[in-house]
Amino acid sequence: MQVPIEDIIVKQRIRKDMGNIPALAESMRRLGQISPISITKTNHLVAGARRLEAAKLLGWRTINAIVVDLPNETIKLEYEIEENMFRQDFSADEIAFATQKLDKLKNPGFFGRIWNAIVRFFKWLFRIQD
Repeated sequence: MQVPIEDIIVKQRIRKDMGNIPALAESMRRLGQISPISITKTNHLVAGARRLEAAKLLGWRTINAIVVDLPNETIKLEYEIEENMFRQDFSADEIAFATQKLDKLKNPGFFGRIWNAIVRFFKWLFRIQD
């Protein structure tokens, strides 16, 4: 659900170093918000402070959020910790593979461009939408 950013209450957070918020904001500008933030029924932020700051930087008035029903402060803190602890960054090999694959998709070779043209023609011919 969309929640007005000005209605979200941010209290003391575990994370102090917010990292590169402008880079996250640029990602959100290009691709949209991939994951919602988590808030309580009373609009207290539980998880997603970096996404919230990036949305503010972009000038968004609302942000996608899910409401979580957490019975006490202990569970809220565990939720915040879990959300940040068990993410797995890409390895250097995975980043290299992803970059190479993305480059091929963005810059197909001669035969790739021919194939893409053929596919587009048949989609147009048979009125197939992506």
